[in-house]
Amino acid sequence: MIRALRLFLLPIGAVLLLGAGSPDLDALIARYEHFSERFPMEAGRSDPSHSPQGWPVETPGGMAARRAELLAIDKALAALPDGALASEDRRNRDFLRHIIGWRVEGIGFDERRFAFVAHEGFYNTPYYTARGVEVRSDADGRAWIARLRGVPGYFAEQRANLERGIATGWTQPARVIDVAVAVLRKQVERPVAEDPLLAPLRGRDALLAEAREVIEREIRPAQRAILAYVDGRYRAHARKGLGIATIRGGRGYYDFLLRYYTTTDLTAEQVHALGLSEVKRIRGEMDRAIAESGFKGSFVDWLRFLRTDPRFYARSREELIEKYSAAAKRIDGVLPRWFATLPRQPFTVEPVPPDLEEGYTTARSGGGDFSRGFPGRFIVNTSHLDQRPLYEVPALTLHEAAPGHHTHAAIAQEHPEWPSFRRQRDLLAFREGWALYAERLGHEMGVYRDPYEAFGSLSTEMWRACRMVVDTGIHVMGWSYERARACFTENTALADINIDTELARYIGAPGGAVAYKVGELRIVALRHRAEAALGDRFDIRAFHDLILAQGQLPMTMLETVVDDWIAARK
Repeated sequence: MIRALRLFLLPIGAVLLLGAGSPDLDALIARYEHFSERFPMEAGRSDPSHSPQGWPVETPGGMAARRAELLAIDKALAALPDGALASEDRRNRDFLRHIIGWRVEGIGFDERRFAFVAHEGFYNTPYYTARGVEVRSDADGRAWIARLRGVPGYFAEQRANLERGIATGWTQPARVIDVAVAVLRKQVERPVAEDPLLAPLRGRDALLAEAREVIEREIRPAQRAILAYVDGRYRAHARKGLGIATIRGGRGYYDFLLRYYTTTDLTAEQVHALGLSEVKRIRGEMDRAIAESGFKGSFVDWLRFLRTDPRFYARSREELIEKYSAAAKRIDGVLPRWFATLPRQPFTVEPVPPDLEEGYTTARSGGGDFSRGFPGRFIVNTSHLDQRPLYEVPALTLHEAAPGHHTHAAIAQEHPEWPSFRRQRDLLAFREGWALYAERLGHEMGVYRDPYEAFGSLSTEMWRACRMVVDTGIHVMGWSYERARACFTENTALADINIDTELARYIGAPGGAVAYKVGELRIVALRHRAEAALGDRFDIRAFHDLILAQGQLPMTMLETVVDDWIAARK
């Protein structure tokens, strides 16, 4: 049985009730857990490298089989009578049906025709996988080598998916292809002896030599071939328009992506209007921060000052890592006043691998596995130091590390009794909404020490607000690259390289960028609702613990959880 006990969260100070779950629901969750281990992408997870063996089979036949299994599980879930389920069981059942519905709809759009989205794509899957492989014996090493031999077949399958995209007009535009080609070229040009695919075998010389031969004779030719294909035939059929709505069925696909990523029913037009409202609000707060600094001049002058004054930039890669590390420890010192429950798992700060740093986002949380001895990872891009401003360090640390992504993920790891779909980090509105809320919380926590760091936080918040405007503008409203870029250049202190990197990401992967702000605004609204309803009885630590205690939920379901919590505390 997947879970012997269920936890139902009561008001702070009350005892947690433990009860047996529904055997029928447990069996269906176990069936879904098995499915998600075999096909992590169809479980709503963003990284196929978590598949336990081989590489993901993503042929049309394979996808049809997965769709059939998901529909069978959903049918059985729908047949469970509500009266036989406790409230938390119903929540798990309803959430699982949401996930299945989204993934079935996504398969119906034949999403695999887009096999890459700028710096992220199938070509990185072997490298992401290598970082999580632990070789403790020669048998483990041989298993990894056997998996490496499957890379050419995996690439051939992805090429077939791209070909299907060409045949139907579902291709990426040239700006996205440029990024993919740059990533592939770096992988091809790296000396075999330095290839990260060898990292799991360090210290096992005989196996290392065999793996080098596999890379030289099998993987490098496959990488060169796919590079030539993407930069040649695929580029020749690049989508002319930037927006997904310019291809047949693209608007319907974008509407689906909005529902999936925001876990709401907001339309593109509503998201666009909300984004414009946020841009206006944040710009007003920016003006107040500038006035507080004593700066005299226009907004354009201010941005020029921030982008050119050397005090705001690290002089070495090592210094940038140290600045992030110091910010993380400073934040640690104030977290207990805002959270009653913090995770045991620590995190480390490390640079983006050199082969990925070009075109990679500014910073990212890399997860970890405390049970296996792996810390959380706060990954920082240390390239182009003149475009990595130090005044953004506190906000990005709050977002990616604590109390943002790392805290959220580490707490979820400490609840193995939760179904995996409650412990994963794949609902963007919840995951990224929480992390963006963590940035906003930094103002109350006193993390931002001067007007520059406060402005850096507002700049990153404006970045997310512009995403709402730009993503919908590009994909639905026919915006040009220049018009989209202007939202960032006119309203944020983001460096040019960050703006272009992010725009390539939004163009290649529609819809996801808007979920950050949608999720954050929902969490802020729920906090305001609780504060208004409870008055002096509102406890900020209990509220934060409540949100993180959900693992992840759609925004509509989180609203019900908070309403129940308010009613119980009253």
